[in-house]
Amino acid sequence: MYIERKQEQRIEKLMRHFPVVAIVGPRQSGKSTLARKLISGMDGAVHLDLERPSDLAKLNDPELYFGTAGMALYCLDEIQRKPELFPVIRTLVDAANRNGQFLMLGSASRDLLKQSSETLAGRIAYVGLSPLLVSELAESAEFSISRYIERGGFPRSFLEDDPEMSAAWRDNFISTFLNRDLSQWKSFTPATMERMWRMLAHNNGQTVNYSALSSSLDVSNVTVKNYIDLLASTYMLDIVPPWHSNLGKRLIKAPKVYVADSGIAASLLGLRGYDSMVAHPAIGGIWEQIVLRELKAVFPNAEFAHYRTAKGAEVDFVVRNGQDVFCVECKFSLSPKLSRGFHSALDDIRPRASLVVTPGGETFPMGDAIEAVGITKLAGRAPEMAV
Repeated sequence: MYIERKQEQRIEKLMRHFPVVAIVGPRQSGKSTLARKLISGMDGAVHLDLERPSDLAKLNDPELYFGTAGMALYCLDEIQRKPELFPVIRTLVDAANRNGQFLMLGSASRDLLKQSSETLAGRIAYVGLSPLLVSELAESAEFSISRYIERGGFPRSFLEDDPEMSAAWRDNFISTFLNRDLSQWKSFTPATMERMWRMLAHNNGQTVNYSALSSSLDVSNVTVKNYIDLLASTYMLDIVPPWHSNLGKRLIKAPKVYVADSGIAASLLGLRGYDSMVAHPAIGGIWEQIVLRELKAVFPNAEFAHYRTAKGAEVDFVVRNGQDVFCVECKFSLSPKLSRGFHSALDDIRPRASLVVTPGGETFPMGDAIEAVGITKLAGRAPEMAV
């Protein structure tokens, strides 16, 4: 079953205007499926999976291979496995002087792939691909908000008919990620990383306390920061920094950290089933992460922050999109109520407008320039509120 991704048209456009396009995102999020769809109608295009020994062997002499194969476009899957290709690709790109030469797929951020950013500067465009979004699934027969919360957006987890097998897939994903995928980046202890990841799941959406984590794990603050940075760089965590302003307020300066998929969060917490998830204290943070992922898809170039003062003024997300600033509050309720702290935050920030995102399907006003919107309508409504 193929589900159309919202980034398809953007990627196709970038391929017409850049020699190299990189699709980056977590493993198993659908990058390979999307890439095969994009190149299926291109004569001579070839797909190489750099985790497959037979494909990797073809690139023992990459300059010779790329120079003689005569393919129209090369799709290189899991490019982080062979970063030494980047200088060769730069040489070939400059010699051919045409767009649409390479499509790269990677499970690491551009910061982790520093060599590509430096070697291919001015020649490469990056596109992030998350697991499946609510807005990509909302029209499918399989979709319900309870199913999405329980299983998350990874295609094999969400689309699996058997709930037990969906949970088994996520458990296996976590184990494989910790014991195989992360090992290529830097030295770390999988057991310690797993413990920290589970602690962050229990505090999903809270401001991170490095000292408390380091004390619980018996490691240094620097180690905790490095571990969190690694999970974020491999798309397993979302980090939302504090809002910076000149308001003269005493702001909470620690970032908020989210496990980047509700299904993975459920598995880290040992929860099985929607009912157990909504009864867990972490459900508020899980809901915030779902909303955050939708917002990032709608506003890929926006800056996201959280706002909290020492006196209790608070809003989940402050979004700066160009010159516009708007606020988003996440309420896992069909009858949301806004706190005094939320209104105080709006008085401080003075956004153009504010959205309150709920799991329902209705849109209704909640005050002056404040509107409640259901998650399935967020992708259509948010751009209208932000302009």
